[in-house]
Amino acid sequence: MRIVVDAMGGDFAPKNVVLGTLEAIKETQGRFHIILTGDQDAIKKELADAGAGDGLPLTIHHTTQVITMEDSAATAVKGKPDSSIVVGIGLCAKGHADGFLSAGNTGAVMAASTYILGRIPGVSRPTISAFFPRRPHGYNCILDVGANVDCKPEHLVQFALMGSIFMREMFGVDNPKIGTLSIGEEETKGNELTKEVHKLLKASKMNFIGNVEGRDIFTDQADVYVCDGFTGNIILKFAESIGHFIGHQLKKQMAGMNLPAEQQMLVGGVMKKTMQSFDYEEFGGVPLLGVNGVSIIGHGGSTPKAVKNMILEAEKMVNLGVNKKIQDAIEQMNNA
Repeated sequence: MRIVVDAMGGDFAPKNVVLGTLEAIKETQGRFHIILTGDQDAIKKELADAGAGDGLPLTIHHTTQVITMEDSAATAVKGKPDSSIVVGIGLCAKGHADGFLSAGNTGAVMAASTYILGRIPGVSRPTISAFFPRRPHGYNCILDVGANVDCKPEHLVQFALMGSIFMREMFGVDNPKIGTLSIGEEETKGNELTKEVHKLLKASKMNFIGNVEGRDIFTDQADVYVCDGFTGNIILKFAESIGHFIGHQLKKQMAGMNLPAEQQMLVGGVMKKTMQSFDYEEFGGVPLLGVNGVSIIGHGGSTPKAVKNMILEAEKMVNLGVNKKIQDAIEQMNNA
């Protein structure tokens, strides 16, 4: 197996990308080959600084351009054909690699993946999912979280199917429960989009449980929550702020209580452990489901740990044949 890693993607590239790659190689004892796309001199410098020796299952594919976070996604993909993102995804499209990941410009990764890899046959629109911790344990999948701001009912039905397959294969959830995010549990609640999606999912063969509300996201009410990308992205960004806000409030309260240093460390430790389930590093990145290949999108501030976990996620998706299972399910649904 060969996995392409965009060495120039992210706020701390190429250093964090190289370090994360080396961590993945060490943890897996080199059971796959990694191709780093990007500036050869910059990558070699980071490898040398990290003390990486020869004989690693790693090669560098030199590129001369970088798509920055400020670049327009659509124009950058065509305007920078020798960028680490475009070249990396191109290697997958040509069959030279099995998966791609990047912590770079999200829009550019989405655009390049869709344009170069193409869509899985029968998929109307690719989608990005996100994962939220839930009680009593485990994680929920919400999609779409930003790839598609405006959606048609049939798009959300496909999102539900792709999310269901991903949760079954990657998280081991048997027959995932699917819920439509709405403003009430009754099927008459919601806007025209959610009402129509409710009808379509109810008539499908998926394990549809009906409408779910925002308060259900952190529960096991459902396993897959579907919504348009406008709603999903707001939920995602709100969730990302929870840890920062609670941490700020906790520090504020402790400062006013004049707790001994030992007690402050104890409280801080509990807080850190509690919020760990919200940490993007644990997943590394989110998959772009529906494209004809494995494409993982990471956080711009990805740490080496996050990069390592993105690589492991890509490997798992390839090994489990997630895309083929999505293609088969889409074909079966479309022919029903």
